Amino acid sequence: MTKSGLILGIESSCDETAASVVRGGREVLSNVVASQMQMHALYGGVVPELASREHLRNITPVVREAMAKAGLEYGDLDAIAVTSGPGLAGALLVGISFAKSLAFALDKPLVAVNHLEGHIHAVLMQGSGSAGQRVSESEEEVPVLALVVSGGHTHLYLAEQRAGTWHYRNVGRTVDDAAGEAYDKVAKLLGLGYPGGPWIDTLATHGNPKAVPFRFAEIKHRGADPDAEPTFDFSFSGIKTAVLRYVETHGMKPAIDARRAEFADLKPAEAVSRLDQETLDLLASFQSAVVGNLAKQTLRAAEHFDVRTILVSGGVAANSELRATMAGQAAEKGIAVDFPELALSTDNAAMIAAAAWPRFVAGDFAASGLNAAPQQRLG
Repeated sequence: MTKSGLILGIESSCDETAASVVRGGREVLSNVVASQMQMHALYGGVVPELASREHLRNITPVVREAMAKAGLEYGDLDAIAVTSGPGLAGALLVGISFAKSLAFALDKPLVAVNHLEGHIHAVLMQGSGSAGQRVSESEEEVPVLALVVSGGHTHLYLAEQRAGTWHYRNVGRTVDDAAGEAYDKVAKLLGLGYPGGPWIDTLATHGNPKAVPFRFAEIKHRGADPDAEPTFDFSFSGIKTAVLRYVETHGMKPAIDARRAEFADLKPAEAVSRLDQETLDLLASFQSAVVGNLAKQTLRAAEHFDVRTILVSGGVAANSELRATMAGQAAEKGIAVDFPELALSTDNAAMIAAAAWPRFVAGDFAASGLNAAPQQRLG
């Protein structure tokens, strides 16, 4: 069944239109992303209707560019892969409709990929020497623990490779806001730019992470069986509220209102000298608390399930403090931890094409009636 192993991946789950050609689930021949970040920054977050419209404009030129950069003709492809969910319904439908039409026209199989699985494969597809490479080549390394952390998701999965395909079990999730969502909302609250992650990551290095003592409460599940296996859930709405209360009780709102227009055209590094120390300390404390909670819950789960490899992926995986903290704390416990390269941390289509490869080999193709699954789960 396998030929040259060339899969065209298409991703349109949120606000980035992406296409990529990957060979054999590993070799990236092209990876093109059309970002809508500047447009949505005007609204402080993604506007679904605008996102869908931009996907319609971008999908054809993005796919054409990906094929051109790969130096291929459409007939060279073995399959088309597309994100089927989770995500924004309208955005997903643009990618799915295009992929279905292209697959039909070329008489090529179509592979549906869960966006969250794609993020995990962004790590697994990495080059030699990484934890992801070791996992894929050694049965002794599985199962592994995968933390998928982004603007819309914060999930922990036990991932295991059986008979060439990957299987997932959800062992932790956010019960309210995702970590990346908390970053965006706190940045907006403090009059900073969008998306909030890069802003806070840059500015937090200039503040005191111990200035504001944020705390995370233990998550209790009412009615749960006391003898049941524990879950390792997250909650980030509380810290978002705590930042709001701090702003209110410390009279910071006038300064925040004054900086909103001023910061609209600035880059994070340019804003450092224009921020007061109290704001920088607040940002450092917020980031330290969020990163600390992510690391604590992930390592607790790793020890409970006795896994020796952790994969961290998603947009928040680009955060410098998360990378340093997870790597340092995991090393102390003798656990390997790996992140995708920065270009593959945020939404992209290379991860979709990579995740499609095991399914293609197994003959797991999408039906002609494939539709968007905005609430699709993994595992």
